[in-house]
Amino acid sequence: MRNGARIVSAIILRAIPATLLAAFAPQPAAAQATLPAPGFHHLHLNSVDPDAAIAFYVRQFPDSAKTVWGGTAALKAKTNVLILFDKVVTPPPADPEMTAVWHFGWNVTDVRAKLDFYKSHPEVKLSPMYTTVDGEIVYINSDTIVGTKAQVDDARAKGDKPKGGAGVMYIAGPDGALIENVGNMPGQVERFNHVHLYQEEPFCAQLWYQKHLNAAVAPALVQNPPRTEANCKVTRGEKSFPALVKGGMYRAPASGVMFDDVAIIWPVSQLDRPLASTRGHLVDHFSLSVANLDAWVAKLRAEGVNFLALPYRLGDTRAAMIEGPSHESIELVEVK
Repeated sequence: MRNGARIVSAIILRAIPATLLAAFAPQPAAAQATLPAPGFHHLHLNSVDPDAAIAFYVRQFPDSAKTVWGGTAALKAKTNVLILFDKVVTPPPADPEMTAVWHFGWNVTDVRAKLDFYKSHPEVKLSPMYTTVDGEIVYINSDTIVGTKAQVDDARAKGDKPKGGAGVMYIAGPDGALIENVGNMPGQVERFNHVHLYQEEPFCAQLWYQKHLNAAVAPALVQNPPRTEANCKVTRGEKSFPALVKGGMYRAPASGVMFDDVAIIWPVSQLDRPLASTRGHLVDHFSLSVANLDAWVAKLRAEGVNFLALPYRLGDTRAAMIEGPSHESIELVEVK
């Protein structure tokens, strides 16, 4: 939705009569349980210049293309995942530690070839990662020893060397975006493949996505034995390296889920205070596709999920907006 439409929607929602809310009465539990998991539909960004932003992404990820969806300027990735852009007057807040959204990213077939590609594009600003050695930086994480400071110091003392080869790297994008490149993925197309969040309680968040959105757990993050609501709260681990900030970052505990072939994954929050809502920030929300929006609204209302907006028009279809466990906004888009 456009900014003005969001304000109108919020006003309308405050005045929704009980008769209309009754239309979303809970379905029987058995019917709710059989709802198929949503697919990943799009990531929604705020931008001061959507056309320029889309042109930047197309230049850096040439398999992507400019398009329009629902009357909104968009980028279509190779596997048909969309990034939608709302035009805003002032630059959106883009602090990667303020909200649940940390960054988003692409699978690339060869991360070192991609690094050389970016070096030939002066408009691209590489985002360095800091190691445990004061002043030392790398651009691909496998070019240094990975781990907590104690683990890195121990490995260096033993004469261990960085693994080299495949790894991850980051670039700065339009409007303050942080974009991760994950490689190597030989035999695959270069594609948008993940949204990387923070969660205040990562294992509890995984349970929330499983319970409310019927999400599959990212294979590498399956807990054995499975976590429950009784033991999902876990003490934050030590900071580790390399990191985009000096001093390292908290990575454990970590968890995540999958929608189609797009991962929504998260380490623990870096903050000692609650994360802010994503609305109005650079990454405003991400959207999931559902076949029966009314059924999903009924299920989620019965489960006590917080709704930011009940069904509204979105292009040629309808959508609703809910809030995730760390105030991430999640849109459900009806796709018949």
